[in-house]
Amino acid sequence: MAKLIYSSIASLDGYVADEDGNFDWAPPDEEVHAFVNDLERPIGTYLYGRRMYDVMVNWENAHTFADQRPVMRDFAEIWRAADKIVYSATLASVSSAKTRIEREFDPDAVREMKARANRDITVGGPELAAQAFEAGLVDEFHLFFVPVLVGGGTSSLPANVRLNLELLDERRFRSGVVHLHYRTRP
Repeated sequence: MAKLIYSSIASLDGYVADEDGNFDWAPPDEEVHAFVNDLERPIGTYLYGRRMYDVMVNWENAHTFADQRPVMRDFAEIWRAADKIVYSATLASVSSAKTRIEREFDPDAVREMKARANRDITVGGPELAAQAFEAGLVDEFHLFFVPVLVGGGTSSLPANVRLNLELLDERRFRSGVVHLHYRTRP
């Protein structure tokens, strides 16, 4: 059975975007990006909300840009190889391969997907992830905290869910970014 994993890059005060929707403080440096690539390599399916898909779809063609660093080309290949499901009531079509639209998040369908999958699944975007948290579907977390305080914005974690967690790993990067890897406990 596959795991459902939530990954997030957040400010130290827990936001994925500031009050203006900006996340220009979040791009990972070479060291962090290579680490993320290794985490993403075994992923078989990405679950996205509409806004997260709109951000991530740029990776569909990123490998063709001449100025891309090797670590970014590597991520583009990883991203393009995985299946993607976009949960949106309004998106008419997708502009990436191996991508389909679902009109609403169905926890039972995701449970079934986890049971059938032979590769792990990630859920991206805090709003969609909140639905997965509420349904008890998230098995593991990869949280990256950037050494910046933004004072408000879009929270990386839902406010209305309580989970017991077990710390599996931690890592500090030269840039001051800290990675925490947790799994849920009963």
